[in-house]
Amino acid sequence: MASNSVAMEKLLSTVIQLKASDLHITVGQPPVIRHQGRMRKLDTKVLDNDDTTALMKSITPDRSQQELQEKGGSDFAIEYTDGYRFRVALFKQRGSIGLVLRRIPSSFLSFEQIGMPDPIKRLITRPRGMLLVTGPTGSGKTTSLASMLNFINENYDKHVITLEDPIEYFHKHKKSTFNQREIGVDCPSFKEGLRRALRMDPDIILVGEMRDLETIHAAIEAAETGHVVFGTLHTSGASSTVNRIIDVFPKEQQDQIRTQLSTALIGVLSQALLPKKPEGLVAAYEMMVVTPAIQNLIRENKTYRIDSSIQTGRKHGMFLLDEHLFKHWRDKLCDKEECLMRANKPAELAAKMAAYEAGEREEEEFEDEDEDIEEEEEDDDDDDGPRRRPGSGGIRKR
Repeated sequence: MASNSVAMEKLLSTVIQLKASDLHITVGQPPVIRHQGRMRKLDTKVLDNDDTTALMKSITPDRSQQELQEKGGSDFAIEYTDGYRFRVALFKQRGSIGLVLRRIPSSFLSFEQIGMPDPIKRLITRPRGMLLVTGPTGSGKTTSLASMLNFINENYDKHVITLEDPIEYFHKHKKSTFNQREIGVDCPSFKEGLRRALRMDPDIILVGEMRDLETIHAAIEAAETGHVVFGTLHTSGASSTVNRIIDVFPKEQQDQIRTQLSTALIGVLSQALLPKKPEGLVAAYEMMVVTPAIQNLIRENKTYRIDSSIQTGRKHGMFLLDEHLFKHWRDKLCDKEECLMRANKPAELAAKMAAYEAGEREEEEFEDEDEDIEEEEEDDDDDDGPRRRPGSGGIRKR
């Protein structure tokens, strides 16, 4: 790469060649890539304001340049070459222009390749209900959803409508019919897109991001009225996802939303992405399948007991994120520090790891399929406090 000039084509080629996930462009340093979870500066010149402006203009459509001037930022997607696509976040910082480009894989990954939990196949073929994929930015939510939609596309004749900001993966018509609508281009907002989608004879609706009360409410109602709705939230864990949805609504509406959500929600897949030894990345998941017992917990505002229901729901394919992180560490796929950084309860996970290292556990709970715990309960007592269950590994608190 030439030291006296920087071209976007060369930068994107480098990202593709190295299989990096992101390209960061900002004033005051060379371009930076995220490779296997680590930030790495490229061997090129330090960028100035003219460089970042020229790089931005080389790929940014006029509407996004106008949005940058009016709102200070814009999101869009570009196709580079040979099917390689990038999602672009364009923004201003300290009066100059910055960009972050996320590489979108050029092919769909199978469930086996990404280690998708078994219940997902059952949930995505249900006739109605809302399935949420959650996790922090960069945890692979878009890839997981793309894999689910591609599985449906290859095996079922459905009408799928996606609402995305921006469109990342392109889905060709296979067995299913796909209509992909980009927010700001094909429709003004997620709320409006959802309202219109209900008149388009959909079987499945993907809501790229459930950002506000109106979108969340519309998604719940779409799931109630006989559609499958996929959505994403930036939450970690099933119980916090349920709480986030309910807390969006005013106090006087929350009882009604709890009832609606308890019947509309069919599952929550939470995920984190972490470095894999010796190289690469691996996903860790938390899987909640909404059973009658969990419906009851949502309806009666006892979400603090959801984790216990997940732990005792292994016959439904459920497990907690920290259990999956422990398994990755135990199987020597990931470093202890990386697992603890992504744990929902790092102190408890650290104690569990220490106990395992000390030989205090001969068997791992995550793989124990013989637990004889009756999980399908209908709230058998009025005790709202924390309870200790066999095999729970301790007291679960609010």
